[in-house]
Amino acid sequence: MNILLIEDELRVADFIRRGLKAEGWAVEHASDGETALDILQDRDFDVILLDLMLPGISGQQVCQTMRARNNTTPVLMLTALDSADERVAGLRLGADDYLPKPFDFDELIARLQALHRRATGYASDADATLMRCEGLVYDCSAMVLTVDGVPVELSAKERDLIAVLMKSRNKALSRERILSAVWGTHEDPMTNVVDVYIGRLRKKLGPYGSLITTVRGAGYRFG
Repeated sequence: MNILLIEDELRVADFIRRGLKAEGWAVEHASDGETALDILQDRDFDVILLDLMLPGISGQQVCQTMRARNNTTPVLMLTALDSADERVAGLRLGADDYLPKPFDFDELIARLQALHRRATGYASDADATLMRCEGLVYDCSAMVLTVDGVPVELSAKERDLIAVLMKSRNKALSRERILSAVWGTHEDPMTNVVDVYIGRLRKKLGPYGSLITTVRGAGYRFG
């Protein structure tokens, strides 16, 4: 997927960009509305991730100008202002979806995928309730992990971590991606909490701890 990210807060933009790139997506960043509109004159994108509060031209104006130019690219608006009036105004100006800050990174990924599916007309299989890998089974609805049929006691964060890893089986996940999915976007990106919890989880998985492998320069892979 090819995404245009329009966000003036550089720290937030960098966090989002790294997370999306970890998904294997191409990301172009514009820090203001004027730059974004210039980019959109020459290039096409699958989805546009648009911050509402931008310097100069606002996110609403960017969206309105896009639609006036007959640009039908799906738009997901981001904003710290979570009022019904703001949401309605953005949607009426042509936005396709709306996500208030702070947001869960998994929800951001899911919404981007949903917008892309609707735009391209392909369907998605529903997530399975049970995730399996060798002797490991994680029941998403009951939030229970079993190792060779024996339930393993996990903390809430460990449950979230194993779910994120198993959902992305055989895929390299960056530490930033894991950090955002399990701990949220406001956690210090320099913390080593991901490595600490990976170590704990490996021990609790017993003979299957080796299924979590370290990917040098990237993060971790499960499978």
